[in-house]
Amino acid sequence: MESILNFLGSISLWVWIIVALLLIALRDIFFNRKHTISHNFPVVGHLRYMLESIGPEIRQYFVANNREELPFNRIERSWVYASSKNENNYEGFGTDRDIYLHQHIFVKNCMIPFKMEKDHPNKSDKSFLPCAKVIGLYNNRKKPYRPGSVINVSAMSFGSLSAKAVESLNIGVQKANAFHNTGEGGLSPYHSNGGDVIFHFGTGYFGVRDEYGNFSMQKMKELVQKNPFIRAIEIKLSQGAKPGKGGVLPGAKISPEIAKIRGVEVGKDVLSPSAHKAFTNVPELLQFIENIAEETGLPVGIKAAIGKTEQWELLAELMVKTNNGPDFITIDGGEGGTGAAPPSFADHVSLPWVYGFTAIYKIFQKHKLTDRVVFIGSGKLGFPAKAAMAFAMGVDCINVAREAMMSIGCIQAQVCHTNRCPSGVATQSKWLQNGIDIPLKSDRLAQYFKTFRKEFIEITHASGYEHPCQFTMQDVDLNVDDGELTKTLEESFKYSKTPVEYTCAEDLKQCTYLGGSYTS
Repeated sequence: MESILNFLGSISLWVWIIVALLLIALRDIFFNRKHTISHNFPVVGHLRYMLESIGPEIRQYFVANNREELPFNRIERSWVYASSKNENNYEGFGTDRDIYLHQHIFVKNCMIPFKMEKDHPNKSDKSFLPCAKVIGLYNNRKKPYRPGSVINVSAMSFGSLSAKAVESLNIGVQKANAFHNTGEGGLSPYHSNGGDVIFHFGTGYFGVRDEYGNFSMQKMKELVQKNPFIRAIEIKLSQGAKPGKGGVLPGAKISPEIAKIRGVEVGKDVLSPSAHKAFTNVPELLQFIENIAEETGLPVGIKAAIGKTEQWELLAELMVKTNNGPDFITIDGGEGGTGAAPPSFADHVSLPWVYGFTAIYKIFQKHKLTDRVVFIGSGKLGFPAKAAMAFAMGVDCINVAREAMMSIGCIQAQVCHTNRCPSGVATQSKWLQNGIDIPLKSDRLAQYFKTFRKEFIEITHASGYEHPCQFTMQDVDLNVDDGELTKTLEESFKYSKTPVEYTCAEDLKQCTYLGGSYTS
């Protein structure tokens, strides 16, 4: 035995490498039937798969320019990171954005901006910016609610996000006077660290379901009574990235903790149906909203991505007729995020936020309902200029999900659906979560919100207003395509240039004011 070990030990490292490569080549040629490239090009073909696996990282860090990545480009991510760390988030030498691109936003500033008096709240707190409307006030709910911040954390479930990420967000919103939407995974202990909470549920009724998976009003009442920090309830009809499609939580990811929170069985796949069982049509939805509001005393709203609008028309008509209805409506855009969605849904189903919100707001405006409802926008609006556009269109608050994730460390690796999130934000891996320092990350979420509000206030004041609710549709311009390929400048801008007096080049050369070395 010793002689064998001595013989093996005497073999050069290069020989071992060659033997290993030969074994890989034999495996590729004679046993591999799944991968054509590695079969036809043994050993070398594996390099192709290795490079492909790190392709997104190569493009993100070395190839893509500052403005071309999606969902969020490098400039946007850097602004969130710097804002959350209270670092310098300015840019020098002017914008590197092509300001003539389609849908570029222009916020119109005033010649004389809004001037704060010495006792104005924003003198002592530069980020003080609560919602201008009170949720539930019109419908006389027992416990109306005015969000203390116009920017808040959107619906993200425990299970989709890690425990430490959820806890960081909840502590962060408490520090920033914002609210935290639970997402449809139920209320977890990690949502219960002092921040205001909007309890959100979807077709699975997680946390408020009976043993058969049906909605339980009794469990809803008990949940609200035990957790007074729940300030409102949101019913998810659909979400931007996968409207009309139920979710799947594999049994392997359902730990005893998640099973207890969601009210499901350990180790068994959980399928969320595509449609609600508690109601089947718009009148039943309206009654469902009123029943929950009556039993809990809380404002109740709905969240949806927008496609067809006929049922929204019916909802508005019934609200006028019954004098009832949702206290708030969250409009999600088709560009919204999710932990996992089929590309066909994420790319093509539901309208982008600007189109979806416009369609719904017009309906409610036509029926004179806009003063009764608090409108919440959700869909990549976590940047001050985009928020100004949203408020000019009729939004009262915005919810952010991926921007909030980035503030606590998300690097847009886009592997949320694999449970291998390298930053520990969207994974249940204990090892990966260990990188999240909850006190630090909660501070960063709070700082991002405060920085956002401070800059949003500054834009608002520059436009001559005290609060962004005062923005109108006339205060923001967008670059738009008009269907014509070219126009002269005179046709485009509707004026003719005044002629410039000119004689000849020699006269210019002889001018006594000419600079440079010409007069030496």
